[in-house]
Amino acid sequence: MVLNSGSLNRRIQIQRATQTPDGYGGFDNEWNDFGPAIFARRRDVSDAERLSAGAWDNKLVTRFIIRATAFGRSIARYDRLVHEGVTFEIDGIKEVPDNRGFLEITAQTDDIA
Repeated sequence: MVLNSGSLNRRIQIQRATQTPDGYGGFDNEWNDFGPAIFARRRDVSDAERLSAGAWDNKLVTRFIIRATAFGRSIARYDRLVHEGVTFEIDGIKEVPDNRGFLEITAQTDDIA
């Protein structure tokens, strides 16, 4: 897999929650855009890969590659991302092994159209 700026051909938006009291002793999450929309590369995890990992369910698991900027490194597992109107919950973030210039975000959604 060759990574360069040209392979980042999708736009994603990171969202972060703000907790507000709900009046019953709990909190409601209000999701807001966090930072600008950023370019990413998208690759959906294959069914065979999910099955071999023993993680078979009704969710779409996707890996997004982004540049490892200061903003990219501030993204956390408690954030979420939106791509083409679909919201993904972030499972993990790691450096791409062969190039420290990129980060891989693994995310999943059950909003499969």
